[in-house]
Amino acid sequence: MKIKWLLVLFLLVASFLGACSKNQSKDEKIKVRVAEVTRSLFYAPEYVALSEGIFEKHGLDVQLTTTWGGDKTMTAILSNGTDIGLVGPETTLYVYSQQPKDPVKSFAQLTQTDGTFLVARNQTGAFNWDQLKKKTFLGQRKGGMPQMVGEYVLGNHGIDPHKDLKLIQNIDFANIANAYAAGTGDYVQLFEPTASIFEKEGKGKIVASFGLESGKVPYTAFMAKESYLKKNGKTVQKFSDALYEAQQWVDSHSAEEIAKSVAPFFKDTPFDISVKVIDRYKSQHSYSTNPILEEDEWNNLQEIMKNSGELSKEVPHSELVDTKFALKSTK
Repeated sequence: MKIKWLLVLFLLVASFLGACSKNQSKDEKIKVRVAEVTRSLFYAPEYVALSEGIFEKHGLDVQLTTTWGGDKTMTAILSNGTDIGLVGPETTLYVYSQQPKDPVKSFAQLTQTDGTFLVARNQTGAFNWDQLKKKTFLGQRKGGMPQMVGEYVLGNHGIDPHKDLKLIQNIDFANIANAYAAGTGDYVQLFEPTASIFEKEGKGKIVASFGLESGKVPYTAFMAKESYLKKNGKTVQKFSDALYEAQQWVDSHSAEEIAKSVAPFFKDTPFDISVKVIDRYKSQHSYSTNPILEEDEWNNLQEIMKNSGELSKEVPHSELVDTKFALKSTK
């Protein structure tokens, strides 16, 4: 009789432990490593997804690192140093030109305009693009989206950046702002919040938006190796779903609310600057309201790249953009 009761007790304990194990497994978050090209308020929806617990809600443990450069982000993807990268889709075209066995594909768009601004050191009176001629222009890395969009905009205003300017573009991405602050260049192309901080500190004045000037373009997107997308489809879908929810959150909330949400990621940025920057990005529709990277945007990207001499052959949208996750997220 005692043995029978011991057996019943054992079965009850085993059942209880099994249930706990199942619940633990169910609640366990899927780890996803994400490498972003830089830290900027331009990527507000990404930080909202983290700070508002949206990634967690979708069962993900997103671990974010900043790589400070498109080449470094792509290297992290190719070397399996990260699962997902946030960088300009032009990098997938560069990799594709090397005929890889495992190409990198964009699966969710984050921003849909350029995110840089033209900052002038000694601006007095109204700004005119012709004022740049014969001046020193501190640009971005050759072949990167900021530089290519910059050249595209300058060309639209009748300026040949390689003939009409003294163009500097050999400074590492992470050091461009420091170089300008130290006195290099009459004009510089900067991301936010750096541009607005410089303006507040009297180091320069924002005189133009490359985002407004260049129009709609898939500027930054989340991407991964084709093999990762195939092997981890459910995880990628959860990521895309969470991103879409965060994009809708940003679209429906004020600049002040968004600034409060992302504040932990910008501890050194004054709150009023964050509000100003986010409001500027919202007003020029820089934040994508859904993760779908459309074909017309992809074609515009390639047109900008051809204009800069960085694209020898066009690649079809379907070859390097996987929209199935984003499409499912929005349904």
